[in-house]
Amino acid sequence: MAITAADVSKLRKMTGAGMMDCKKALQEAGGDFDKAVEVIRKKGMAVASKRADREASEGVVLSKVSSDARKGALLVLNCETDFVAKNDSFVALAQSILDLALEKGANTLDEVKALELDGVPVKDVITEQIGVIGEKLELAAFEVIEAESVISYIHPGNKLATIVGFNKANIENQMAKDVAMQVAAMAPVAVDRDSVPQDIVEKELEIGKEMARNEGKPEEMLDRIAQGRLGKFFKENTLLEQAFVKDNKMSIKQYLQSADKELTVTGFKRFSLND
Repeated sequence: MAITAADVSKLRKMTGAGMMDCKKALQEAGGDFDKAVEVIRKKGMAVASKRADREASEGVVLSKVSSDARKGALLVLNCETDFVAKNDSFVALAQSILDLALEKGANTLDEVKALELDGVPVKDVITEQIGVIGEKLELAAFEVIEAESVISYIHPGNKLATIVGFNKANIENQMAKDVAMQVAAMAPVAVDRDSVPQDIVEKELEIGKEMARNEGKPEEMLDRIAQGRLGKFFKENTLLEQAFVKDNKMSIKQYLQSADKELTVTGFKRFSLND
């Protein structure tokens, strides 16, 4: 049967595939739209297998907060080139997956991949888009935070995003945003010194001792010197102890307490494609 331009246009709207791919799929399927969609999906899977060993190091990092501001999510969708990463359709795909994940209450990457977007599992949607776009795509990360109040921040360019949870609701928006931007700019390793992973603490103590040893300090003083340097590490790398980037005369803890003595951060997530 003859394949018309209207048929090709219809299939393109259904799948997002290129005009020639749609025409070939319709020809192969004998004009049957359902079969043509299947042909395009299979092509996507074939391209995906060819692209499996390619590096998907570009992409977008997005974050969003639920309507009640009690849950935030951060999502990373990778591609191969910056050209694709800046494409509106690619960004829209990532945003639609993030919106769906928040709406359905997903908490893990596997749960997101299993969700259905317009009746198709997210993992299959991504596979199909590999065929359409011609690059390896990978849903690389998904993180959530639940708290009394959550704020999100996306740095211009969609390469860096954060979500931050607080122990109280109805926080002044600018203050919450300031803290989210602090996390983006200063990349703390933990909220406070008590939540720094033990392996990091041990590594910093060992580095501190080795530095002191190389400086010729007596062996009996190494532990004390290392503890002092660990304290400096905590001040520079834990969110609540970091100097506030907008006013380095106060820490983030002091900044929060200037509004409410009991206000604090309960957790945060940060992801950057440039780290």
